[in-house]
Amino acid sequence: MTTAPVKPPELRDFYEDPSVPVASGTPRSLRQARMLAAALGPAVGQGAGTVIDVGCGDGTAAATAAPLLAGHRVIGVDWSQDALRRARARLPYVVRGELTGGGLPLRTGCADAVLFSEVIEHLVDPDAALDELRRVLRPGGHLMLSTPNLAAWYNRALLLAGVQPVFSEVSLRAIHGRPGTEVVGHLRLYTARALREFVTAAGFEVVAVKGAPFHGVPRALRPLDRLACVRPPLASILLLHARRT
Repeated sequence: MTTAPVKPPELRDFYEDPSVPVASGTPRSLRQARMLAAALGPAVGQGAGTVIDVGCGDGTAAATAAPLLAGHRVIGVDWSQDALRRARARLPYVVRGELTGGGLPLRTGCADAVLFSEVIEHLVDPDAALDELRRVLRPGGHLMLSTPNLAAWYNRALLLAGVQPVFSEVSLRAIHGRPGTEVVGHLRLYTARALREFVTAAGFEVVAVKGAPFHGVPRALRPLDRLACVRPPLASILLLHARRT
């Protein structure tokens, strides 16, 4: 008797694993929320806007931003059933949807702003993802994108020493050749320059790129990590604000 071959786990199975982190730290979320609040302005009467958090994970980032976006409606979107189950405890509106395939279950031009936090580095097709985000944004709508920085200050030193950069991964099963122990499924990484060019090519006007600290930096090095945020190309996390042209 022959046994059927065991089907290897797919990328979707990896992200449905409850042990895979779906939140990326409060400092980054707060900085991004302040950028968005400044861009949207106060919600007064008919001025209230709709903010879509695409890839909301467990809802932590959107819930952190919500107090700064009072009066605006914040909707979380994710395709992971496990993430949505946890997000419902933090957000009043959550929707299941994905960027590829049939696209987001949202009408064209419905959003005043899109939060896209720590998602793009996980995508097989980031080009199609930005096309879909542009579709759901109204003309002039805001894109607030955050992603790890390949050229973070410590990664530059690690590469000189022949060590795999932090945030980069060569396997979904284990960490090889770099500091850290947590596998999070990063497929693509960006420098500040590459991110600007990529977003511009997708039909957005880049307004600003700022830096944010990384919660996984060892405690003794966190003052340096915060200082690096003054120069976004050196920061751990890139925060990009763009508008749909």
